[in-house]
Amino acid sequence: MNIKINRDALLKPLANVASIVERKHALPILSNILIQGKDGQVQLTATDLEMQVSLSFKADLKEEIATTISARKFFDITRSLPDDCVIDIAIKDSRVAVKANKSRFAIQTLPAKDYPVMTKASSEAVVITISQIQLKRLLKQVEFAMAQQDIRYYLNGLLFEVNGNQLNIVGTDGHRLSFTSIHLDQNYNKTEVILPRKTVIELIKLLNETEELVSVELYKGQVSFNFNDIQLISKVIDGKFPDYTRVIPEGHNNQFTIDRSQFLTSLQRASILSNEKYRGIRMMIADNNLKLISTNTEQEEAEEELEIQYQQDPIDIGFNVTYLIDVLTNIQEDRVTLAFLDTNSSCLFTIPNNNDYKYVVMPMRI
Repeated sequence: MNIKINRDALLKPLANVASIVERKHALPILSNILIQGKDGQVQLTATDLEMQVSLSFKADLKEEIATTISARKFFDITRSLPDDCVIDIAIKDSRVAVKANKSRFAIQTLPAKDYPVMTKASSEAVVITISQIQLKRLLKQVEFAMAQQDIRYYLNGLLFEVNGNQLNIVGTDGHRLSFTSIHLDQNYNKTEVILPRKTVIELIKLLNETEELVSVELYKGQVSFNFNDIQLISKVIDGKFPDYTRVIPEGHNNQFTIDRSQFLTSLQRASILSNEKYRGIRMMIADNNLKLISTNTEQEEAEEELEIQYQQDPIDIGFNVTYLIDVLTNIQEDRVTLAFLDTNSSCLFTIPNNNDYKYVVMPMRI
């Protein structure tokens, strides 16, 4: 059983599926990818039992094939071969022979019938469609606020909520919350799932910045994304996401609007001398003036001063500078608005003339 394919045509799909495979796993077959071929089409599938990515592409093959092969070894071999060479993959018994030019590799396989393929849920699904570029932009606006390995497991992912004609995506780690929303072309019953962190990160990698559509199917306990020749199936986190509407403040009247890029570069400079452990930065806001101050345990100090349009109550407040840099890096807008109540309350970031994005960050003592 043979497949012939151009190295460059194989490398990208192989990279897309191999990235979810764990390097070491209790089940050896989960270190492999499933290769299936039929009627001139090859499908690669990888899973970690929580998420599965399948990807199809055209290749020159004469008969049906089905086997599993080490994802890491196969990817490293393919990547190391010369650009534009033709790879000949021959499957015989329990080995795969990979040939290209004068290079030869023989790799062990495991039976395709033993591969634990995830199947789509059989329950009724809520199905929405959205362009790839829109979904990728929405995910990038909130994914940085997800928790990492938090004991509150429901925070280690994003809330994906369909409500009426709105798609809302929310991430929080308990110190900050990022909310983004988009209007859909029809009304749906309220449905929500929590997408695991790994699923979100892989989905962002796989999505292209094009207007081509993604079909999103929300099941009870599962979600499926279908676009181009890719299908991503994932389990969802079983838990109750916090009520984000209670976190987003209203009535923060002390506010100013500032150039996002200028603010970001000032914060990045000031952060150089911030405390490496706590990453605190002090914001002093007074008449038409914003001062950013950071210090560290070695008595070093950085200060940045920016002109702003501000005539309200003076505010002297501290934040983790990483939380501010994250939001300014991930929203690609020219200007942002910051709103405050007082020195002890959260700060609300919004985009001028846009109610679809909100970012809340809690203050810290400096």
